[in-house]
Amino acid sequence: MMNNLYLRQIEVGPMENFVYLIGDKQKKECVIVDPAWEVDRVLRLAKEDGMTVTGGLVTHTHFDHVNGSEDLLSATKSKIYVHKNEAGYLKGMQSDVHPVESGDKLTIGDIEITFMHTPGHTPGSQCFLVQGRLVSGDTLFINACGRCDLPGGNAEEMYHSLRRLSSLDEKTILLPGHNYSDHPTSTIAAENQNNPYLKIGESLETFLRLRMGH
Repeated sequence: MMNNLYLRQIEVGPMENFVYLIGDKQKKECVIVDPAWEVDRVLRLAKEDGMTVTGGLVTHTHFDHVNGSEDLLSATKSKIYVHKNEAGYLKGMQSDVHPVESGDKLTIGDIEITFMHTPGHTPGSQCFLVQGRLVSGDTLFINACGRCDLPGGNAEEMYHSLRRLSSLDEKTILLPGHNYSDHPTSTIAAENQNNPYLKIGESLETFLRLRMGH
């Protein structure tokens, strides 16, 4: 069977954010993950690939991940999919905001994306699973994890979220929310072996000590 997955990783903005285009390359439809900073450029790149953007997926509502949401809505016929715990944070866009829960699925063409609630960095942080790939936002980075000391952060919730991610198929490709490493992708296997926040295993106490001061 032909693999119709369209996936493009694009670095944007002053904080080395990764924006993703995910969709069906045969049906020519895609969504933008974390519309921020340079939405016009991302839309142009999608158009150059022959793709039509039909929505935006939000891993969490920190400014550096959503500051282009209004630009996206004004330029396309889109909906913004955000976890229900943070849907209210997108002020002035409520008619275009679609709250989701963990386990919900979105189909773009014939490509199915699964929403996975992973609180810890923020109350509504979520990751997206699509065909053996995990778009992890600021929950899981390459050899690191997101901060828990910002408003709404919770280190114990982060621990449990990371345990869930560590149990995914080890071949799963990790696509993080920022370009904080010398390579742009990883795998769950590599993170389980090398990431200090996953290597600790079943020890919440050790995780909390490790996160102190971060």
